[in-house]
Amino acid sequence: MELKFILESLLFSAQKPLSVKELRDVLAAGPEHDDADSTVKSLKKVKDSELTAALEQLTSEHEAAGRSYRLACVAGSWQFVTQPEYAPWLRALVGVKARPPRLSQPALETLAIIAYRQPLTRAEIEQIRGVNVDGTMQTLTERGLVEAVGRAEVVGRPPTYGTTTLFLEYFGLAKLEDLPAADELRRIVVEKPPSPVTADAGLATTPPEQLKQGEQSAAAAPDAPAPAQEAAK
Repeated sequence: MELKFILESLLFSAQKPLSVKELRDVLAAGPEHDDADSTVKSLKKVKDSELTAALEQLTSEHEAAGRSYRLACVAGSWQFVTQPEYAPWLRALVGVKARPPRLSQPALETLAIIAYRQPLTRAEIEQIRGVNVDGTMQTLTERGLVEAVGRAEVVGRPPTYGTTTLFLEYFGLAKLEDLPAADELRRIVVEKPPSPVTADAGLATTPPEQLKQGEQSAAAAPDAPAPAQEAAK
């Protein structure tokens, strides 16, 4: 048996999309007894690159066959999906599920900025859009399309945001690299606030020696001129 046909049978029978890791785990869990098929034994240590190559070959073969369905990789997981042109009959068969409302234009613009420039802070998003994004960010977060992914190494260490796996599923992308080109958006310069002056990693404080130097400089400086009213006296 060929690896690609084994994978085809697994994906055809699965109730959900399967990642390469999940497929590898299934192959590794094959029968352990002595009379196990030689193919079963050989696939216990199959490499991820071999699985990916077999899946891509399956994809090409299904596309060439012109079937009503195809093999697709969405958000890093593989599944069989029907071609879009057959949607009217499928809706008649299974009905129409209630979907969340469409994203507004401001939400799409904000989501595009995050997708192409991630990770970035809310302040950086507002620099690019030129408007407050509090409400829009709340919507994107509640919909599960955006999430906090870390903290910026600047004063206050604000959270940075990036897209989620659900974002890839929503737009039918296998990975972020599959996003269409947006060179103009990537070229927009974002001014970052200064990094905190630290004496030790993780401490937003000024070194004591610098404070002493500052105090000595202030003491050595000439007295400031008296206010106009004092001078008049």
